[in-house]
Amino acid sequence: MSKLHYALYTGCTAKESTPELLSSTLAVAKKLGIEITILEEASCCGASHLQDFDEFLAHVLNARNICYAEKLGLPMITICNTCQLNSAMTKRALDNDPELKAKVNKKLASVGLKYNGTSEIKHFLFALIDDYGLENIKEKVVTPLSHLNIAPFYGCHNIRPSELHNKDNAYTPTSLDQLIESLEGNPVNYTHKNKCCGFHVELQATHTSELLAGNAMVDAIDNNADIMVTPCPLCHLKMDTYQDNLGKVMGRDVELPVLHMPQMVALSLGCNEDEIGLKFHVQKAKQLYTK
Repeated sequence: MSKLHYALYTGCTAKESTPELLSSTLAVAKKLGIEITILEEASCCGASHLQDFDEFLAHVLNARNICYAEKLGLPMITICNTCQLNSAMTKRALDNDPELKAKVNKKLASVGLKYNGTSEIKHFLFALIDDYGLENIKEKVVTPLSHLNIAPFYGCHNIRPSELHNKDNAYTPTSLDQLIESLEGNPVNYTHKNKCCGFHVELQATHTSELLAGNAMVDAIDNNADIMVTPCPLCHLKMDTYQDNLGKVMGRDVELPVLHMPQMVALSLGCNEDEIGLKFHVQKAKQLYTK
């Protein structure tokens, strides 16, 4: 297999609120021999909020980020579902609307950039599955996860809208389940694995937000999950940091370690606690190394 090299768009969250996501992503890349160039110049994707205020500005912002990957001649990978969605939406819009592309490039010219549409954009989850290959990953496993029942939580923005995401069926997604199986873990099948975590309405509709997250957590727990895993740091923040609140809303204890997808992979590849950043979790998951 030829060596893989990607431009990594970290987004905001992996550098600030969830540094363990970035460190575990880099740890996985190192273990698998994947070369990563971090796009240090890139900025926020708009977080699905700027888009509601100024759609054109959001396209300019995301096109600017993509330009840095194009300058390197590399495909761009993301490690956040929302970053993936917004970057992919901009790419689709510009690649299919020459007039919009020209308007965006007029703005980008002021900072010496031009969007060409030459870089593919994909989530790290699918870089692992499609480019590296599940069978190749399985060969690298040194710590099988066969002792763990793992609840995959897909989140919204990596599977919806369906016309933008063709890797998973929004109603019956399988990518995370397949990855768990390749690591010899036991994927938990539960109704809420493809539902919304409520992160984006936390400030506007707190109770609704916590019902959404609480229902998913309780569903996973009731189906004997030992841990939950998600490819989205925003879902992780909601599920990991709000468990006390979720318990109050649900009227029962809600305690379940929530891992980032790269943390799970890094764990199976033999990485230690520091490399995958378990100390940053609110709901501690140290039992992963002792169970």
